[in-house]
Amino acid sequence: MIAETKYSYLNVEREVREAEKRIRPYAVETPLEYSRYLSRLGRCRVYLKLENIQRTGSFKFRGAANHILSLSGEDIHRGVVTASTGNHGAAFAEMLEIMGRGGTIYLPENAARGKVDVLRTYNVDLKFTGDDCEIAETAAREDAAATGRVFIPPYNHPKIVGGQGTVAMELERRLDTMDAVFVPIGGGGLMAGISGYFKSVGHPVRCIGCQPENSPVMAESVKAGRIVAMESKPTLSDGTAGGMEPGSITFDICRETVDDYIIVSEDEIADGIRVMVERHYMLVEGAAALSVASFIRAKERFRDKTVVLIISGRKIAPDKLKTILC
Repeated sequence: MIAETKYSYLNVEREVREAEKRIRPYAVETPLEYSRYLSRLGRCRVYLKLENIQRTGSFKFRGAANHILSLSGEDIHRGVVTASTGNHGAAFAEMLEIMGRGGTIYLPENAARGKVDVLRTYNVDLKFTGDDCEIAETAAREDAAATGRVFIPPYNHPKIVGGQGTVAMELERRLDTMDAVFVPIGGGGLMAGISGYFKSVGHPVRCIGCQPENSPVMAESVKAGRIVAMESKPTLSDGTAGGMEPGSITFDICRETVDDYIIVSEDEIADGIRVMVERHYMLVEGAAALSVASFIRAKERFRDKTVVLIISGRKIAPDKLKTILC
């Protein structure tokens, strides 16, 4: 665990720049698409950063690839293990497949069926435990400690944060002006990478954290000044649900760099999914719709501004999508 030692956002720029060089042969530089519909709705300029078409279908590939590629040959030989609700696991498995290796993934027993089905197509062992990602992470760490394997965390590591932060470098290359970027937050790896990079280079963009009201752990933790344990209710945004482990470096970075949090309801998340399907003909999961829903809720605050919404992933169960669209 990267714990108890405070990790400043000032360390993030170096990690992101190193990650950019390391993962470039493997990760997709995803498109930045102008949203005519959302721009007209908010009377501003809205761009969608399409991480839903990243390799394995989410931004998670960036961080997992960066961490695995940074390991020594000896570490790889000892083996690797991780924990995931699905997207990080797929990224972990994909990178290992590229390298001709296998590994073990711990998942909560309630992990989304579609994401689990994808993981079963890889040469990895799947182990299910508990009903929360934090429980799965604890089990995976205990396994790694007992077997001498390397644990690849889903969010709480400088190499994961650095990999996810390469999204910010791509935005910087594409847009001369950004007034706000909306980022879904679960454990905080994506936001820590993006906001940590922008703040460390002195970029004035406002970083807006987006969470479901059924699991607003980061927002409540920042408000309390410490990582809080709270029960997560079922949410369409299963990719951001659950708690953070004690000592998470992402908490410190988000506390230092996130400008605001917007918490949205399940109905608003469903509306966000519908907007992406009906207006952009694009498949997104609940976590990805957080940024869309949050922008729609707060749109009056961003009139005449340039806004980026991070569309973080695409894996949504067909039955869930059918219920939302019908």
